[in-house]
Order: sequence, then C-alpha cells, then structure tokens
Amino acid sequence: MCSKILFMVLTLYFISNFSNGQRDKKFFRTDYHYIESTQSFYKFHTLHRPWRSAKRTCALESAELFYPVDNKEAQVLLTLWTIIQPFDDAYVGISDLLAKGTFQTIHGNLIDDVYHNWSPGEPNDADGNEDCVIMRQDGTYNDIPCFISKPFICKKSLVSLEWNKECNMPNLDYKLNKKLGRCYKFHMKPQDWSGANGVCSYEKSYLAVINSKQEADFLAILTESMPKKKFNEDFMPGVVLLGFHDRYEEGWETVKGTSLEDSGYMNWAKGQPDDPPRGAEDRCGSMLYNGQLSDIPCDKRGFFICEHEVAQPASDFDHRSGDRKR
Repeated sequence: MCSKILFMVLTLYFISNFSNGQRDKKFFRTDYHYIESTQSFYKFHTLHRPWRSAKRTCALESAELFYPVDNKEAQVLLTLWTIIQPFDDAYVGISDLLAKGTFQTIHGNLIDDVYHNWSPGEPNDADGNEDCVIMRQDGTYNDIPCFISKPFICKKSLVSLEWNKECNMPNLDYKLNKKLGRCYKFHMKPQDWSGANGVCSYEKSYLAVINSKQEADFLAILTESMPKKKFNEDFMPGVVLLGFHDRYEEGWETVKGTSLEDSGYMNWAKGQPDDPPRGAEDRCGSMLYNGQLSDIPCDKRGFFICEHEVAQPASDFDHRSGDRKR
C-alpha cells in the first residue's frame, strides 16, 4: 500500500511539474498533457467516437491512438485518468481487425508484447463482432464491437515530435508564406464543408479566409500547383472550400466570426452568390481555381485549404515551448 501511495505521489509531482514549468521545455499542443516519466503527451477525448474514427482523430492531431507499452505507462496513465476525467472506459489502439483472433497494436505489435491485462473471461468475441479494445479505469481490457462510440486517448511521444519552426506548430505539412505571414496546407482528400472545417480545427488551424487580393492570388497559384483527380458525384470540381458561410442565415461571415464584407476580400465570381432560398444547402463558401469566391452546397465535398497564423516571427521562438528566445 505504501509503495502504491508513493507511486501516485510521484506521478502527481510529474503532472504538476508539467503545469508549473514543463511547458517551457517540451511542448506539443495546449490540449495535451506532458508526463516526464514516459516522455510523452496525452489527450483524453470526451466526445465519443467509433474506434476507426477515434484512430483518425488522433492522426489529424498528429498523434496516435494510445495503448500502454508496459505496466509503468499503464499505471501513470491510470493515475492521470482518475485525476482529470470521469469516464469509466476508453478505446486504446489495439484490435484484431487485421487478423481475426489476433489482437495487435496500431503499430503491428502482438498484444502479448505490450501491456495486456484482460478482464476475466476476455476477450470473448461476443456475437462474433468484438474486434476493438477498451481499457477500463481499473486497468483491465475488454473487446467490444468497433462501431460502438467511446471516449479515447491520443498519444504523442517526445521522440517522435518534429517541430515546424517556420509555422511554430507540430504539423510539418504547413508551408509559410513570408509576405502574408501565414502558413497554409492544401488538403487533397475531399471533405464536405463541415468536415473540412473540422479537419482544420484538429490541426490547430482554420479553414482559410482570404483577406486581400494578394492572398487570393497566392491561394490560386497554390491550387493550380496541386495535382487534381476526379472523385464521386458528390465531389465539386473546380472549387476549393474556404472559411466563410451563411449557415446562420444572417449574411455571409467567416469562420473567425466576422462578416465577409469586413474580411477585406469580396471578389465574387460572375453570378455569385446566386442567393438560393433561405434554408437551402447553397450556403457555404468556396473559391474557384482563379481565386474568385463562390457559394456551394454545404453537403458537397471538395478540396480545401487550412490556414495557420504565426503568432510571432518564427526565428524568435523556441521550437518546442513556443516562447520567445531571450
């Protein structure tokens, strides 16, 4: 009992050390908790999702669906879990989706080679469709159907952390436009407008908003430089989704909460917006490949561009802390 209490005290120390001083040394994202003893960052997602969606969400955050590599990491996470989150169980990055009956981690390790504390009688593959694994707050595993929505935990190890110095963010796919002072990423996997907005948010960015003719010209050049291919019938060719809309039916506004008129750029394509009836789906924003604005059905998929503002000149920043160098 004494050793268990000592372990929890030490773990609390490491967690509090993160809160009070660790961020200026090692930093990934503000919504992740860093633990020194495991050299990793963790996030508890309370919005329930199916297993595959949980795995994709972690990837969008440049992280991975967590599983404990050993008993030490499991106990550290369980302690953190009891402190900051109330839910009873959560998905981990283990399943037998690749080979029925053979549970593996998302990295291909057999479950016997990592932490594997199954509940009594588990896994039992009830009804023949329990292929994904949850971890309970008591540290035990259970197999459940992958379509069930559950909380989940994402992890980013310090050793895997690469920092985009120019954009002051962990996502290396963003490229800085020095003249505009912003970073951009062109997404080639089509999404509908809400999905695109969500992807940008996960990447700690926002669906791009054009603020000047110069920026419009740059985005048009960026779009022209990207390879294009045809998709299904719900794909909108010739446009790129951007961060403005009229989904509130109160006039066009940006995802930043300002009116489109105040954004500094209102160069609509000829005949746009075509003002469909209120309540219709043509109330989301896009850009033609030439940089002119257009409205599109919100449920149609398209390419999209995410934008990230660089808070300070990148050369003045420590690449992990985000603090200005002295």
